[in-house]
Amino acid sequence: MMPFPAALERLAAVPALDLWAPPSPVHDLARLAAALGGGPRLLVKRDDAIPFGFGGNKVRKIAIVAAAAIAEGADTLLSVGGVQSNSARVVAAVAARTGLRCVLVLNGARPDRPTANALLDGLLGAEVHYVGSRADRAPAMARIAEDLRRQGRHPCEIPLGASTPLGALGFARAIGEMVQQGVVPDVLVHSTSSGGTQAGLVAGCTLHGLPTRVLGISADDPADAIRETVRTVIAGMGDLLGVNGTGLADARAIEIDDTHVGEGYGVPSAASREAVDLLARHEAMFVDHTYTAKALAGLIHHVRRGSFTGNQTVLFWHTGGQVGLFA
Repeated sequence: MMPFPAALERLAAVPALDLWAPPSPVHDLARLAAALGGGPRLLVKRDDAIPFGFGGNKVRKIAIVAAAAIAEGADTLLSVGGVQSNSARVVAAVAARTGLRCVLVLNGARPDRPTANALLDGLLGAEVHYVGSRADRAPAMARIAEDLRRQGRHPCEIPLGASTPLGALGFARAIGEMVQQGVVPDVLVHSTSSGGTQAGLVAGCTLHGLPTRVLGISADDPADAIRETVRTVIAGMGDLLGVNGTGLADARAIEIDDTHVGEGYGVPSAASREAVDLLARHEAMFVDHTYTAKALAGLIHHVRRGSFTGNQTVLFWHTGGQVGLFA
């Protein structure tokens, strides 16, 4: 597969807020691999170690989305999520860093004693509105944004996870960061949900001409639904990069494993609990039950069943979320 040099130049030129100094580190998971009885070489790309706002994959996306919003005159950032949303916490952190107002619409009950991300949202100065369900979030955000416009303010509505074509560019660029670190895995495994991270990773591998398989482990939705979202986001990236978006979306398979969701979003499973324990006890790293523990459980499952060969390198992209362990 050939790289796309002109598109990569455009990708590198996309403005982003200066929130941290890449790269996030890549570490060997030799002790975890040994605990699993051997198999492929295991690596981890540690976006959990991004220092800004307790880190995580959302920093890469929101840094680009917020930069565009500020350039367009935004004075308020709005976004949505669950009460323990990592994305909402990063939006609040970016607003605090840049001096913007932040309004979050979160589904769930107002906690009597905020913990974890809910605690951080308050510390960062976010104004939080609570709604009853996921379906209520986007309409509520739209209503609040319209109210703000009537007041003469200039809000920017950031969808769940900043999973837009613009936001996904952050992860297309992250693939270049990985390559510059001298790492080109045979398989890249990560948590997938709202689709922006996977869209960026898949498109990034295509743009850089990498043969790497990108395997998303679903945290909630069925594989077909996430696959369609990922394909739509990639297609939308085409115009931003000066390439055929449909061709970019169809250039490689969009692989999603939805068999590790368990009883639902944010609900620990026996496999995710084991993944938390194994990574902590063998590598002194931490994953959360909503996203990264289920993705790691999927990776562990595939290693144990022999899905990867002994001469392959498999990279686990740690998308953060460890704050959720304190909920």
